[in-house]
Amino acid sequence: MKKSLCSLLTVFAIARVCLPVPKGTREDWPCFEQPLLITSVGQSADVQIAGVLAKRAGLTAFLSKAAGKTDLENMKTLVLVIGVSMKGLGAAGLDLDHEISRVNGMVETALRENIPLLCLHLGGQARRGKLSDQLLATFLPFARMVIVVKSGNEDGLFTKICGELNIPLLELERPLDAIEPLKSLFQSDTESF
Repeated sequence: MKKSLCSLLTVFAIARVCLPVPKGTREDWPCFEQPLLITSVGQSADVQIAGVLAKRAGLTAFLSKAAGKTDLENMKTLVLVIGVSMKGLGAAGLDLDHEISRVNGMVETALRENIPLLCLHLGGQARRGKLSDQLLATFLPFARMVIVVKSGNEDGLFTKICGELNIPLLELERPLDAIEPLKSLFQSDTESF
């Protein structure tokens, strides 16, 4: 009996440490539909990570680093991967003003077409800074949910914005931890939610 109880407590302790814990309860999480369009906001390589996560979660996803509003046709969810890379912007032939204009057009179209936004910040503290923070402040308020690697929220910026606007926030230890939550967020209508 003692062995069994110790084993159960050990499993519970491991699960508690390993599983990401969102702000609010699971019932507060929205449900998103597929297919989804994944695009970068800031042209960082984190958008590629988001594409891999979506694939591993078994989602029908299309990745376009510099997608435009016409790419939203037939899409049910817009995923914005926020984090500035000056090198990425340069390689894409964009400056920050053009990037903001591109994403603004997509967000306006998504809102008009009732396409929900899911915002991701996967680069942690390394992807924070004045320019990334400007993009976060601009686009997070339109999100239906935000997923962030915990080290990117050390100053509480995500907590503050999401808390003020009642947006569910999920903090993860590492990007790979997003796979199971993504599966849950994009469950089909036939599955229990």
